Amino acid sequence: MAEGVLPILCVGALTLDTIFEMAELPSGPGKFIPVAAVEIAAGMASSAATAIARLGGAVALWASVGEDATGTWLIQEIAAEGVDCGAVRTVSAARSAFATILVDQDGERIIVPHYDAALLSPPEVMPTISKQAHSAVLVDVRWPLAAAQALTAARQAGIPAVLDADVARAETHELLLPLASHIVASEPAAQQLTGCADPAEAVERLAAQFESFVSVTAGAGGVYWFDRDTNQVRHCAAPKIAARDTLAAGDVFHGAFVLGLAEGRPMDWIMRLASMAAAIKCESFGGRLGAPKRGEVEARMVYEGVTTS
Repeated sequence: MAEGVLPILCVGALTLDTIFEMAELPSGPGKFIPVAAVEIAAGMASSAATAIARLGGAVALWASVGEDATGTWLIQEIAAEGVDCGAVRTVSAARSAFATILVDQDGERIIVPHYDAALLSPPEVMPTISKQAHSAVLVDVRWPLAAAQALTAARQAGIPAVLDADVARAETHELLLPLASHIVASEPAAQQLTGCADPAEAVERLAAQFESFVSVTAGAGGVYWFDRDTNQVRHCAAPKIAARDTLAAGDVFHGAFVLGLAEGRPMDWIMRLASMAAAIKCESFGGRLGAPKRGEVEARMVYEGVTTS
């Protein structure tokens, strides 16, 4: 890990996730008994922040919770991971976000989230974003107005402004995509944006539309990105694993990706780090609880012949 790297600011979702591991996902109505269950603080930005902290990075979170006991607990849980939650705002009379999630033993899932509209209201105050205070900014699509402010400030400060481009409303993508210096899209989001089911072709189409760095994560299919130096699509294969729970794998990938940027690593290495971190997460049940520590990731990279220096 690079010494003296400034904190990364993560912006977006903080939710209460109730996760049930099922033998198989329900195919209709009925009563179903889970194999295992956990209740955790999560959300895209919050899970990415956890991944950064576990990988040895300094990180802060800008998110919203309701004025309720759940909100207090959510902040405590993420802060316990080593994430600075001083910028998390409490919204009066709002209910903290929550989700029920079913995960089968192949790692596939059903997610039913609820966000109080008040949590998505325009931010009254934005954390100071500068080259002296932060090494990078990572935003998700769950709090678009805050994400837009953070991306704009990061670009003005000359630090990476990374967008976790997941499936969202068209107006959210239209707002955020042009502001990012780095776009890392999920495969479903890339298809939504380009109409193309092939992630390699989707990367090319995104690269033609935006001047930023663009990439698409494709789960077990690895990650694709556009190399502007060679004008070619590059690919990093996903490590071979037995997936138990893919929930939060994308968030872990994004956290590792932005940490690699903050450390000034070459892109090929960053993609291998992020891919390995996400793969290890998939081997255990519990969403972000499976985010690995730096030593575990680098040990697996060395085992596969990837230098970590």
